[in-house]
Amino acid sequence: MNLNELKYCPGTLAEGFSSYSPACLRNMFRGKKVSHILPYELPQQSEAVAELFMENRRRISISGVQEKLSLILEKNVLRLTREGEPGTYILKPIPRDLKKVDQAPANEHLTMQIARQVYGLNTAENAMIFFNDGTPAYITRRFDVKDNGTKRGKEDFATLAGKTPDNAGANFKYDCSYEEAGQLIRQYVPAWRVEIEKFFSLVIFNYLFSNGDAHLKNFSLLESSGGDYLLSPAYDLINTRLHVDDSDFALTKGLFADNFKSEKYRINGHPSKSDFMEFAKRIGVSESRIEKLLAPFLKKLPFVEILVSRSFLSESDKRGYLLMYHTRRNYLTD
Repeated sequence: MNLNELKYCPGTLAEGFSSYSPACLRNMFRGKKVSHILPYELPQQSEAVAELFMENRRRISISGVQEKLSLILEKNVLRLTREGEPGTYILKPIPRDLKKVDQAPANEHLTMQIARQVYGLNTAENAMIFFNDGTPAYITRRFDVKDNGTKRGKEDFATLAGKTPDNAGANFKYDCSYEEAGQLIRQYVPAWRVEIEKFFSLVIFNYLFSNGDAHLKNFSLLESSGGDYLLSPAYDLINTRLHVDDSDFALTKGLFADNFKSEKYRINGHPSKSDFMEFAKRIGVSESRIEKLLAPFLKKLPFVEILVSRSFLSESDKRGYLLMYHTRRNYLTD
């Protein structure tokens, strides 16, 4: 894209900015004035940069199939980490082996921004960033690394459930239900009544915005300053149906451990409000709170459309993104 024609903050999508807004710089980069252009050529265009990227990828310990690189902020400049340095940012360039791969960074960024700005979900800090030829990438700040470089305790739900490729096979992170995932919060989090509501809202959000990759490793517990564990900020939120023809839920059992489906679910082939109400009861959400938690997801919220219009998706994919959102919301309210 033409980097001289930015009209919206590449972080918050606020109008009237040709680079990161003050709010984005404050939250994403600790107030430092950071450029929205990476100090690297695209690796495909430079052998020297490609070698740096390959070396960095070999050291990063973040799981997942998508290419991820570790960055650190030195003064006001983001750069790749060196041997032994703790990275504080994760860079996700355009991935491979998907339809519309060039849209993936904008898709993840938009979905994360909608989660926070529209629905008030706690998310990892994130933004769009660009190589000097305008090629986009997605960047997020690590929430498990403290300002002094030490790490907070973090356990993903696959680990908490004791599932590994060795004992549960290649499908280990998908072989579960969201009901069983919710039970992990009740088991390991002292303040589980608060955190289970956050989990419930996140599961609904993932359904509403077609995130078919919300598997066990994409939910985590994070050590708090008090030493106990809470649900981590949400991460890896993306509308996967823009790229693959996947199912409603990433977990093979869906919402329920016993594969329960309401009559409406069996007829329509998709969950509705009653299914999520039953799910909320099963994971321990107070019955007096269920309707209030569901309400924002059932309404047509104009700010969703505003953020989509300001996003870095192509015009055709903006239309597709909104169509999927309206379709899922209709299932929920049916």
